[in-house]
Amino acid sequence: VFNYFKQIFAQVTNPPIDPIRERLVMSLTTFLGPEGNILDEKPDHARRLKLRSPILTTTDVERIRSSMLPEFLAVTLDSLFDVSLGEEGLQIAMDDLCQRAQACVNEGYAIIILSDRNLSADRSPIPSLLAVSGVAHHLINAGIRNRVGILIESGEPREVNHFALLLSYGADAICPYLAFETVASLHASGDLAATLTLQDAIENYIKTISDGILKILSKMGISTLRSYNGAQIYECVGFDQQFVDRYFTKTTTRIGGIGIWHVARETLIRHSAAYGTHRGSVLALPSGGSYSYRMDGERHLWSPEAIYYLQQATRQDSLPLYRKFAEKINCQEGSWVTLRSLLDFDIEPTQSIPLDEVEPADEIIKRFATSAMSFGSLSREAHETMAIAMNRMGAMSNSGEGGEDPARYAPLSNGDSRSSAVKQVASARFGVTAEYLASARDLQIKIAQGAKPGEGGHLPGHKVNVEIAQTRNSTPGVSLISPPPHHDIYSIEDLAQLIFDLKNANPTARISVKLVSVAGVGTIAAGVCKGHADMVLISGGDGGTGASPLSSIKHAGMPWELGIAETHQTLVKNNLRGRIRVQVDGQMRTGRDVAIAALLGAEEFGFGTSPLIVMGCVMQRKCHLNSCAMGVATQDPLLRSRFGGKPEYLIRYFHFVAEELRQIMASLGIRTVNEMIGRTDRLKPREHITHWKARELDFSRILHQVQASPEVARYRVQNQNHGIDNVLDLQLVQDAMPIIDSGTGTVDKCYPIRNSNRTTGAMLSFEIARRYGHQGLPEDSVVFRFTGSAGQSFGAFASKGMTLYLEGDANDYVGKGLSGGKLVIRPPRNAPFDASRNVIVGNTVLYGATAGEVYFSGLAGERFAVRNSGARAVVEGVGDHGCEYMTGGVVAVLGPIGVNFAAGMSGGIAYLYDPTQDVDVLCNHDMVDLDPLTDLEDVEQLHSMIEKHWLYTGSVRARAMLDDWDIVRRMFVKVFPMEYRRALGQMKKVERNARLTDSERVAQA
Repeated sequence: VFNYFKQIFAQVTNPPIDPIRERLVMSLTTFLGPEGNILDEKPDHARRLKLRSPILTTTDVERIRSSMLPEFLAVTLDSLFDVSLGEEGLQIAMDDLCQRAQACVNEGYAIIILSDRNLSADRSPIPSLLAVSGVAHHLINAGIRNRVGILIESGEPREVNHFALLLSYGADAICPYLAFETVASLHASGDLAATLTLQDAIENYIKTISDGILKILSKMGISTLRSYNGAQIYECVGFDQQFVDRYFTKTTTRIGGIGIWHVARETLIRHSAAYGTHRGSVLALPSGGSYSYRMDGERHLWSPEAIYYLQQATRQDSLPLYRKFAEKINCQEGSWVTLRSLLDFDIEPTQSIPLDEVEPADEIIKRFATSAMSFGSLSREAHETMAIAMNRMGAMSNSGEGGEDPARYAPLSNGDSRSSAVKQVASARFGVTAEYLASARDLQIKIAQGAKPGEGGHLPGHKVNVEIAQTRNSTPGVSLISPPPHHDIYSIEDLAQLIFDLKNANPTARISVKLVSVAGVGTIAAGVCKGHADMVLISGGDGGTGASPLSSIKHAGMPWELGIAETHQTLVKNNLRGRIRVQVDGQMRTGRDVAIAALLGAEEFGFGTSPLIVMGCVMQRKCHLNSCAMGVATQDPLLRSRFGGKPEYLIRYFHFVAEELRQIMASLGIRTVNEMIGRTDRLKPREHITHWKARELDFSRILHQVQASPEVARYRVQNQNHGIDNVLDLQLVQDAMPIIDSGTGTVDKCYPIRNSNRTTGAMLSFEIARRYGHQGLPEDSVVFRFTGSAGQSFGAFASKGMTLYLEGDANDYVGKGLSGGKLVIRPPRNAPFDASRNVIVGNTVLYGATAGEVYFSGLAGERFAVRNSGARAVVEGVGDHGCEYMTGGVVAVLGPIGVNFAAGMSGGIAYLYDPTQDVDVLCNHDMVDLDPLTDLEDVEQLHSMIEKHWLYTGSVRARAMLDDWDIVRRMFVKVFPMEYRRALGQMKKVERNARLTDSERVAQA
C-alpha cells in the first residue's frame, strides 16, 4: 500500500511543485509516519491509554499527570478566570485557554488536563462544559483535535447528565474530585454502611455514573462510548446563536438568549456566594429543590398551595378556588418556570366578543385527553375513574402501554364506560390483543414519551400482582420490560406499515402517533402524516409521572412549545396540515396553557399530572415504590382503599379549564378553537420582564408565521386515505362471514398471495374479536391456505379460531401481536433446497404475540419473538436478539441462533438445539440461566412441539430429530429466566400449601 502511494505521489510531485501538491506530500508524510508504513504492527505503533471507565479517580489523574512516556505527556491547564476583571474575565480566559491548549498540542503534549482545582477568592472556575467544548472546537478548527486527549478535572460534575454532557462535547475522561471528596466525607462521618470501605464507596459511585451513561447511550441508540464522545446529542434552550456557534458549534438552538457575559455573571454570583463577606454565617449549602419541592428552593408549579386549591376547587365545585389555582400557575413573575409563561396574548380591546358567542365548553372538552398512564403504574381505581370521566364528557382517556382488563369493555349498569378510548400500542406493548385493538376509538403508536424519550416501559416485579399479570399476559411478581420503539420501527416506512397494520386491525379507529418534542420533530411529523396517521401527538419533556427516572424528567426531552410550533410550521409549509390532527401534552394545567398550545398549532390537548392531582395525588414522587398514600399509583390493597377520586371531580376540572379558555378566546375575538389554531400573530413576548436572563430570550422562531396561500389548511379538514379498500382480507372476511356470524361450522379455502398483500388476516381477526373477544372461535374454524410470497405482517393479530397456512415465504412482522391464531409456513413442496438452511420469514416475527401457535420450516431473521408473552413457536433457526424482553410463551429453536439471545427475557421458556455447544456464548446471561434438558415435563413438551412441527410443515429436520430422539434431546438447552423461575417456585409453594390438611400444616410448622 505504501509503495503504491509512493509511486503515485512521486509522479504527482514531479517539478514544477505547486503549493497544493506540496501540501499533499506533507500530509502523506505526516499520515504515514517517518517510517512510511501505516500497516506496520510494531509495539509502539498507535499507542493509546485504555480506560475501564471514562470516570477517573484522583489517583488515576496523578498517574497520567506524572507519566514520563513521550506518547502520554500530559499538561495541566487551569480553567479559571480572574474575578477582578468582572464579566469580561470569562471571555478573556476562554480565549487564553484555547490558545494555550493549541500551543501545548503543537509542543507535543498528548493529554491536556483542564483543571479548576486551583480556584481561590481571586480566581473563579470556568464552567466545565464551556471549557471542554470551547477547547475541543478550537482544536477542531485548528485541525489538531485528533492529536490530543482532553481530560477534565472539575468539582462541578456530580450527576449522570453532567458527565454525559462533558463526554458528548469532547471530554475523553472526567475526574469529579469534589464528588469523590463528598463520598469520602460521608464515609468519614458514618453516613454510609459500616461495612463499606472508602474504596468500595468510590467504586460504587463510579459504577452508578457509568451505568447511567450507558443508559443514555442506549436511549440514543448508540452502542459505544467512542461513538457518543464528541457527538453533541443535545439541544440548547435560551442561548445566543453567536455564543453557540463559537463554543458549542453545530448545536441546535431554537430560542435565542444569553451569551458569554450572562454565563460569566451567573458564575460570579456563585463565586461570590462561596467567597463573599457573608460566607462565615453559612452553615450548609442551599437545598436547591431541583427535584423535590423545598420551601427555600427552586420554584415548582405543583406547589402545596397549587395542589390544595385545585383539589378543593374540584371537590367543592368552586370556580373562585380554581381561579386561585390558575393564578398560581399562570403568574410566574420573577421565577419563570415555563416558556409559555414568557408569552402573552396580543389583545386588541376593539376585537373582543361576548362570551356567549364563543364555542361551548362541552364542545371544547371533546378535544381533551388524559395522557398515557398504564394500569399498573396507576391503581385500577384511578385508571377507571379517569376513563369514566372522559367517556361521560365525550373526551378520551388513554390506556397507556399496560393493556386493559376486557371486563372494562362492557358498559356498567348505570351506562358508564370504563373502557379507555385510546389504546396505546407499539406492537410489543403489554396486553395488545385483537380484542384490545377492536375496542378502541383511537390506536396510538408510542414512538417515545416526552419524559423518557428512547426508553421502554418498566414495571417492577413487586407491583405486578395477579390482576396486572392477567391483563398483561405475564406472571405475578416478574418485572415487565417493554422494548424501546427502535426494536421494530427502523424507518418511516416501518412506521407506515404499523399504521397500516392497525387500521386493518380496527378499520373504525383513528390511528395516532406519539412523538417527542425535539429538534426535527416537524420533519418526522410530516413523515407520519405521509404514512397516513390520523393524528400526531407532540409530547413535552416536562411531563411524566413520578415513576419516570429523575434524570429523564430533568434532562430529557424539550418543552412542548418548541415541538408544537415546529410541527405546525412544517406541516403548513408542506401543505400537510389539513390531513392530520395535532395534539400536544406535557404538564397542561390551565386554560391559558391550552390557549397558547392552540395558538402555536395544536387542536387537541392532553393532561397527565393534573388529573392525578385532582384525584388525590400529592406529588410524593413515590410512584415506583408502590407506596402511594393516596391510592393513586399503587397496587397495595390497603393503600388503594384510601383512593378518594371521583369522576365528578375530573369533569369539574375540565369544565373549569374550558371556561378559562373561553374567556381568553372572547378577549381575543375568536369564536371557535379551529379559528385559534396556528394564530401565532395573536401571541407576543411578555413585556417588562425583570429577570436578567429571561428578558434576553428570543421567541421569533416559534412565533413565526409560515407564508402560505389561503387554500392551505391550518387544521385538519380531510381524512387520510389508508388504502384498505382493496386488501385481500376483504375477500377473506366475505368467505368467512357465515362462520363468524353463526360461531359454528368451518371454512377451508385456498388463495394465491404476493408480497403486495400486506397485513393479511388482521381485518379478519377484527371481525372475530369484536364479536367473540379474546376467546375467539373454536380451533380451525377458519382455515385459509396461501401459496406464494406474503407481504409484511402476514397473520398479524390473528385471533383464536384462525389457521393460516402459507406454502412459500413471508416478509417481516409475521404473527405480530398474534392473539390465539395458528400460523404454518413451509417452503414449496417441490423446493430443491434444504429448508433448515434457508430463511423463510423475515425480521421481528411474533413481535408482541400474546397467544397462539406458529410453525416455520426454515430460518427466521432477527428479533424473533421479542416481547412474546404467550405464543408457542417452533422455528429452525433465528438471527440476533431472539426472545428479547420475552415474558411468556414457549419457543423451540431447532437450529442456530444469533448473538444476544434472551436479552431482557423475564418470563417464558426457550429450548435451543446446541450440538456445537456455542449457545452459552451467544446468550445474554443477565436475566436467564441455561439448564440441561433433564426435567421430564420439559422433554415431553419439547417432543410434542417438534412432533406438531413435523405434522404441520413436513419438516425434514423435525422428522430426523424425532427419529433419533434419545440422542437429540440431550443436545437441547433450556433457557430459563431467573425471575420467572423464582416466581414459578413461589406459585408452586402456594399451591402445595393450599392442598395441605390442617394436621400437615401443623407438622410442617
